[in-house]
Amino acid sequence: MKILLVDDHALFREGLSYVLQQLSEVVEIVEAGNFQDGLTLAAAEPGLDLALLDLHMPGSEGPKSIGYFHQCYPSIPVVVISGEEESTNMEKAINYGAAGFVCKSSNSQVMLGALRLVLSGGIYVPPEVLFHHAVEVVDKRNTGMHGLTPRQMDVLGHLCGGMSNKTIASAMSLAEGTVKSHVAAIYLALNVRTRLEAVRAAENLGVFGVPHG
Repeated sequence: MKILLVDDHALFREGLSYVLQQLSEVVEIVEAGNFQDGLTLAAAEPGLDLALLDLHMPGSEGPKSIGYFHQCYPSIPVVVISGEEESTNMEKAINYGAAGFVCKSSNSQVMLGALRLVLSGGIYVPPEVLFHHAVEVVDKRNTGMHGLTPRQMDVLGHLCGGMSNKTIASAMSLAEGTVKSHVAAIYLALNVRTRLEAVRAAENLGVFGVPHG
């Protein structure tokens, strides 16, 4: 696995590189200290599986730069790793093409769960955005039916079957935290707040043949 890490704090890059080694048996980290160097490395390094970008660093214009990177390299999933905790800017970054947004204040397990979700084809929406009722930030360009990725559709199918997160995780060979992230994204896409509402929404949309009580 090859990951591009772009952040202007060398000490943070060093610490995060250690955490990222847990994603796979072999993880190669390519580092840059500013946005322009990150763009250059993305062009020079073939086979990048993931790009982790700080939102505010030299050469970056915040969410707009995330959009520019995504436009230049649409095949590379981008996750913003930032000290920014304003939900509006998180929302903007995802709308500009980021596949996820993780606050630097998050612990390593939250970060790893978010990155695994993105690597599996999902979109990690931070809790700060999920609870901001007015936003709808699921990126339709990278999703399928009803704004859900194929993996999220699978999770929804298991959810409609009455399975718990733990059981779904076992059935799909996923970490339970990853399943929780998928369920949160499903709630957002279907505009629901509970499992029961999600099941009813899936039934109403004709996504699954959900049996009546």
